Amino acid sequence: MSQLSLNGVYKAYYSDRRMTEARVVLDDININIEEGEFVSIIGPSGCGKTTVLNLLAGFERPTKGTVTYNGKDITGPSPERGVVFQEYSLFPWMSVQKNIELALECNNVPEKQRSDLALDALKKVGMGCSADSRPNTLSGGMKQRVAIARLLAMDSDVFLMDEPFSALDEQTRHKLDEDIVNLWKEKKKTVVFVTHSVEEAIMVSTRIIMLSNSPGRIIGEWDLSKRSSKDPSLPENARLKKEIMDRMPLCNCALCR
Repeated sequence: MSQLSLNGVYKAYYSDRRMTEARVVLDDININIEEGEFVSIIGPSGCGKTTVLNLLAGFERPTKGTVTYNGKDITGPSPERGVVFQEYSLFPWMSVQKNIELALECNNVPEKQRSDLALDALKKVGMGCSADSRPNTLSGGMKQRVAIARLLAMDSDVFLMDEPFSALDEQTRHKLDEDIVNLWKEKKKTVVFVTHSVEEAIMVSTRIIMLSNSPGRIIGEWDLSKRSSKDPSLPENARLKKEIMDRMPLCNCALCR
């Protein structure tokens, strides 16, 4: 049994109350993700990558098909499936540590444990010295480290990451990519990672899944689990990047056709 599964999933958004007109976003998606995998989902803008993540998180339900976690239908959000968004989603009036403790409180962690768990998680992402800082005093990269620390403190089994480093400069993004891979290796968590960057996907993933233009269908899949190195300068990785880029669909909107 796969840890996460999408079986025959369709997702449509209806534009009228009678549900007679719909915009189909996902079309017959079948994905099985095993425990401990690091799976990246790529594809053109609007192809449904974030929708896949929202279904796995339980923020949305499929129009047709099933989405499961350990064989059980996902019917809503749950702490075992933590999410890191593009936005940092931190309360600016609370310290970094208090932001994490609040998440632990919402998950019914006993008060005596919250402080230690929060501080330990911050130390793991290199943010222990900023525990008392307010989010508005931190850089974008530091805020995302806090968001990742929140998942570590909650001990989520699955990390669902929606383009978490897209707003950062290239150097910071590269460093955080390395950090999240190291955390993944250490913690043995399952990661589902949405990105627009093929190079980033190659750097972090054990598997890459490509979606088509909307409505999103799976049009490509690459198993990277047996690569000897993720160094982008290596010929094998350069060839892989070109192969994936050549398969990447162009925008099919009316203006671009």
